[in-house]
Amino acid sequence: MQGQYGASALIKIPQTTDLRRYQRVELDMSLSCPGTRDDTCAVWDHTVQLFICCNPLGVYCGQELGRWITPFRRRIGRWLTDITPFLPFFDAPTCNLTMKTVPWAMAWYPFLNIRFSELSEPTVNVTVPYEIVPLFAGGKTTFDQTYNKNFSPVTFSIDADVVKVALEAVITGHGSDNHNCGEFCVTTHIFTVNGRFEYVRNFTNPTDPLGCARRVLDGVEPNEHGTWLYGRDGWCDGQEVAPWIVDITNQVNVGGINEVAYVGLFDGKDPNPTENPGYIIMYSNVILYKSMQDE
Repeated sequence: MQGQYGASALIKIPQTTDLRRYQRVELDMSLSCPGTRDDTCAVWDHTVQLFICCNPLGVYCGQELGRWITPFRRRIGRWLTDITPFLPFFDAPTCNLTMKTVPWAMAWYPFLNIRFSELSEPTVNVTVPYEIVPLFAGGKTTFDQTYNKNFSPVTFSIDADVVKVALEAVITGHGSDNHNCGEFCVTTHIFTVNGRFEYVRNFTNPTDPLGCARRVLDGVEPNEHGTWLYGRDGWCDGQEVAPWIVDITNQVNVGGINEVAYVGLFDGKDPNPTENPGYIIMYSNVILYKSMQDE
């Protein structure tokens, strides 16, 4: 995996009826380097993103399916990420998966399996994610005075037979301005549902100089090179970035119109760097679930 286009693969997936019977879907991803020594690995930590496109004309083409941060010049790393809420992204018999990092980085050798498990019986009623409403997304949105002007509230309807609604987001901060944002500063991300209910993702780990070292048991690769120990804004070197998911069923109008708004803050207000503004990478969605019995 290297260069502008990264690495791509065309895969076949189970039929839609079979797919909905799986109660768990996971990305099993590992990274290695061209040689047998760490000095053949990329010098710095880099963001790796996995994008999916099954139906080129569909609304889900180009959505982010997974995100990782590479180990700091270490040729090891394997992570299991639960992506069950993203089942609706698989909306065609074949899908193109593209994995990318920054084009100037040294090459990585990625290995990826998508694991479908916990198959329900055909006669059993199951609650399944059946539709995704994309909310706010940005490849690299500059975290400065104009940041929040990029995100207008999103309005959407929910069918009357929906039984569960979840808010999902993957957010990471990068770069270094005069406040050390967005990698080494505390940022706050607020999603407001229907003008009343706030859900807050607050990254405090950057205040801890051992913030990522303390997360080895959560999947951070230990004994990396460089500053891997330091806490960061929504991520750690050598770890997957797991989706943040909250249940908002009781705060939405099932069978009616809904709205979600978003702002990102530094120190409780709009970011206001005076030099070298950092950036935020965010993909967020509303996941709609229905109760279904396969026939």
